[in-house]
Amino acid sequence: MKSRTILLTNDDGIESPGLWAAAEALSDIGQVTVVAPLEQHTSAGRSMPSSSDGSLHRRDFTIKGKRWTAYAVGGTPGQAVRHGIYEVLGKKPDLVASGINYGENVGTCVTISGTVGAAIEGAALGVPSIAVSLQTEEKDNLSHSRDIDFSAAAHFTRLGADMFLRADSFRDVDILKIEVPTGATPDTPWTVTSVARHYYYIPVKPSRTSLGGPDPFTYRIEFDEKKLDPDTDIHALRVQRRVSISPISIDMTSRVDLNELERHLRRFSRA
Repeated sequence: MKSRTILLTNDDGIESPGLWAAAEALSDIGQVTVVAPLEQHTSAGRSMPSSSDGSLHRRDFTIKGKRWTAYAVGGTPGQAVRHGIYEVLGKKPDLVASGINYGENVGTCVTISGTVGAAIEGAALGVPSIAVSLQTEEKDNLSHSRDIDFSAAAHFTRLGADMFLRADSFRDVDILKIEVPTGATPDTPWTVTSVARHYYYIPVKPSRTSLGGPDPFTYRIEFDEKKLDPDTDIHALRVQRRVSISPISIDMTSRVDLNELERHLRRFSRA
């Protein structure tokens, strides 16, 4: 299994303790190359902004006595995946791993996530990918707090990667999204879930009194337990306190009968 190549990135930046907890865990099962954003890129999704300079900075780290050579990218998580595959590795890895993120990425907010966005970019380039997030307090979501215990999330990062690397490809599963609840241990049960059709990070309207000054949206976490299907990521994470593993497809076409939909739409067509 050590011959497997794993490209690791994140959206919290190359200095993030969550990234290095994942690197250490994944090094047990493959050759890990770390290519991550130079700066914080939370909520970047899969964005590819033209304003990114695309610079690559070789960085040396010592983590728990082990020397690592990593690459910091002047760009987003998705761009880090591109640089990692096309420039640093020069080939497709066996797996793209993204995380471990400070803060959960669940429900209809997953496409906002830079953690998930990096995994989507990996999958779009034909590489099986995982995205791992740890539930944290809101005050820590943009931090590099060293008070966060990533040990359980690191365990499930390794488990998820190992399962995905060993398993035969499963039709329409391009990404495994893994959510680890606060207080989890390696013995916490895991369950396969759907992504909830439920907004989770609710936008809070700016309180500005004039249009000129900066006043960005903030958010609050809100969900209605009674409206959650029991097989969803939010329910598993917040109600059952289980690790959620959600399969994601990059095929964004609705799972409907296309001929039936066309017949339905033509009923309202003037053509």
